[in-house]
Amino acid sequence: MTERWVIHLPVTAPDLSAAQRLARVVARWTRILPQTDPGELTVSAEDAQGVRHRVFCDLRMVGGRRCQLGADHDGACGNGSVLR
Repeated sequence: MTERWVIHLPVTAPDLSAAQRLARVVARWTRILPQTDPGELTVSAEDAQGVRHRVFCDLRMVGGRRCQLGADHDGACGNGSVLR
């Protein structure tokens, strides 16, 4: 079995909504790197890092990509060309 390591990059924001918006920007930027999986992106309060909030829907789509809509979105999952 190949070992995999996860990089944790702390970035702060004043509230959950702002953290999710900033996380979306970071996810858009990191899509150029094949090692990243923006669909797994989560945010947490600084003093409760074990309680994580998903930024994107975690459903895998046909072809292995993930739904690119926000977590808990309404309606059917989508695989649009832009992360939202």
